[in-house]
Amino acid sequence: MNLLNIAVMGSTGKMGQSLIQLIVKNQEFKLTGAHEISNNPSIGKDAGYFIGEQTGVLITENLDEVFNESQVVIDFTRPDASLKSIEKARKLNKKIAYVLGTTGFNKTEIESIKSASQDMPICFAPNMSVGVNVLISLIEKAANNLKDYDIEIVEAHHKHKVDAPSGTAIRLGQAAADGAGIDLDTNAVYSRYGREEKRATNEIGFSTIRAGDIVGEHTVIFAGDGERIELTHKATSRLNFASGALTAAKYISNEANGLFDMQDVLNLKK
Repeated sequence: MNLLNIAVMGSTGKMGQSLIQLIVKNQEFKLTGAHEISNNPSIGKDAGYFIGEQTGVLITENLDEVFNESQVVIDFTRPDASLKSIEKARKLNKKIAYVLGTTGFNKTEIESIKSASQDMPICFAPNMSVGVNVLISLIEKAANNLKDYDIEIVEAHHKHKVDAPSGTAIRLGQAAADGAGIDLDTNAVYSRYGREEKRATNEIGFSTIRAGDIVGEHTVIFAGDGERIELTHKATSRLNFASGALTAAKYISNEANGLFDMQDVLNLKK
C-alpha cells in the first residue's frame, strides 16, 4: 500500500504534536517533514521527541527540506507563517496539497489563499472536527426554518488563543447568515459595550470567553418568544481536530487545483 507522505507545520505546537501522534500510529500515513520557526529550540530534534517516538524526521526551519518528499502539508500555525509556506508550496515544480486549519486571516489574506488555490489544491477550514462541521450544516438548516428567531453565538477557548471571535464561531455565524438569507458582515455584532440601543432585527451576536485550558466550546442560540434552541459542540481533545485534518489530507491528495473545505471532505453540501 502506498503511504501518504505528510509534512506538519508548527510541529512542536499542541496541534502539531497531536498530528504527529496520529500519523506515526496510522499505517496509511508517513511523516516526511516537520517545520518550526528559526528560533525554536527544538530544531534538530526528532519530530516525535515530545511524544516519546522516533520518527526519523528532524524538525527544521528549511521549507525545501519539509516539502521535498511530502505530498500533503498540514498547517495549524499563524496567518503570516501560513501565507509564506503556502506561497513556497505554490512555487514548487511538483504538486503539494495543503490542509489549512490556521485561523485569524483578514479579508486580503483570504483572497491570497483563494489565489493560491488556482495552482494547488487547498482544504481551508477553521475547524477540522467532524462534529463541528456537522454542526455547521445543522445551523444553516435551523436558521432557514427559524428566521424570526434571534441568533447569538457563544464561544470559549484557552487563555493562549489570540484571535477572537474564533474562526469556528465566525464560520457558524456564516452558516446562520446563509440559512437566514442575510449578510453576515452587515449583521454581525462583536461587541455591545457602549451601545444604547435595543437589539436590531437580523443581528447575529458573538460572545467570547478566553480562560484556562478550554480546548474549544461553541454554542449557537436561536431565541424566540417563549422558547429557545441551543446547539452546542464541546471539544475535550485536540485529537478530534487532528483526525479530521488527516481525513482532509486523504481527500485533498486526490483533488486537482481548487479551494475546498470540510463540508466538501465530509460530503455535507447537499
